[in-house]
Amino acid sequence: MNVFRSRPALRWLVPTAAAVVVIGGGAAAGTIVASADPALPERSAAQLLVDLQNAQVDGLSGTVVQTADLGLPSLAGITGGQGDADLSRLVAGSNTARVWYAGQDKMRVALVGTLGETDMIRNGSDVWIWRSRDNTATHRVLPADTGAKKKEAALPTGLPSTPQEAADQALAAIDPTTAVTTTGAASVAGRDAYELVLAPRDTASLIGQVRLAVDAKEHIPLRVDVYAKGANDPAVRVAFQQISFTVPDAEQFAFNPPPGTKVNTEKAPATVPDRERGQKLAPNDRPQQNEQMTVVGKGWTSVLVAKTDPAGAPKKDEQADGQQAMLDGIVKSLPRVSGTWGSGHLLSSTLFTALVTDDGRMLVGAVAPEKLYEAAAKK
Repeated sequence: MNVFRSRPALRWLVPTAAAVVVIGGGAAAGTIVASADPALPERSAAQLLVDLQNAQVDGLSGTVVQTADLGLPSLAGITGGQGDADLSRLVAGSNTARVWYAGQDKMRVALVGTLGETDMIRNGSDVWIWRSRDNTATHRVLPADTGAKKKEAALPTGLPSTPQEAADQALAAIDPTTAVTTTGAASVAGRDAYELVLAPRDTASLIGQVRLAVDAKEHIPLRVDVYAKGANDPAVRVAFQQISFTVPDAEQFAFNPPPGTKVNTEKAPATVPDRERGQKLAPNDRPQQNEQMTVVGKGWTSVLVAKTDPAGAPKKDEQADGQQAMLDGIVKSLPRVSGTWGSGHLLSSTLFTALVTDDGRMLVGAVAPEKLYEAAAKK
């Protein structure tokens, strides 16, 4: 039986569609092999994708470190924390998490920040989110008919994500616009790994390549590096610093609120929509737009266009005024730009560009500003 049908919520697997498209000839996979360390047999890109597809991990625990250097300008307001991770360190610094996994219904992520720790725990039908900074906990009991996809979404991943989550995002984007190759071997967290390389064929993308270090024995991603075009060092890295494939003890998933904890109990929905019951959408069936969001273009050079509140618009939620004011301040500190498409503010980094227009739109893409201006002109 296909592992995606028997264990659809196992987060350590690559989406089937991604592997099928690549191996079927959508990208250049299969002819180039990894010039691996002599201790490792050679594996082609297609073989590594199959390895990822068929990976089965009963349990693991480890430490994940996420680092980023996006080349962003200094922005007033991107300091301090949201939760327990400093926002500034998500774009220029590092964050650490401890992870435990013992099956699709037993997961735990502990985010360690300068202001405290946030634990997110899934244990059967119980989901807990605990924040040490203010000693608060949120508890949700999942309904019995929760589908696989809903189970997967029940545990917020937050930042930093695991290498698997970063790999899933990259692999889900594989299509004919992507070249897939291999390059050498790597050692991550003391384990041998192959390197799988994804690169956009369209030179207009700011992303040069995404490298996945795939464990030679267990076949899960141990490290994901995202490189800007022409860069020698990764702009973003998510990697295991330490990992064990021993199934964690049950006590790791048992949460008892510390004394004085303020517990907020959320009522889970009684039913789950059919599209969330573990069903998979074919790549061409993925929703490309809704009333608030539109995708312009395809592949690595696509631009996301989202509606926001126009500059100066009255706020609808008084409780959110503080956060909105902070965001408005950040936007106003960005360089002002204008053209036939209108006017607004521009944020540029080594990996992506964002445009906030005065008429209430936000455009984001791994492309140069000119591409955003083109998309903004297509109202």
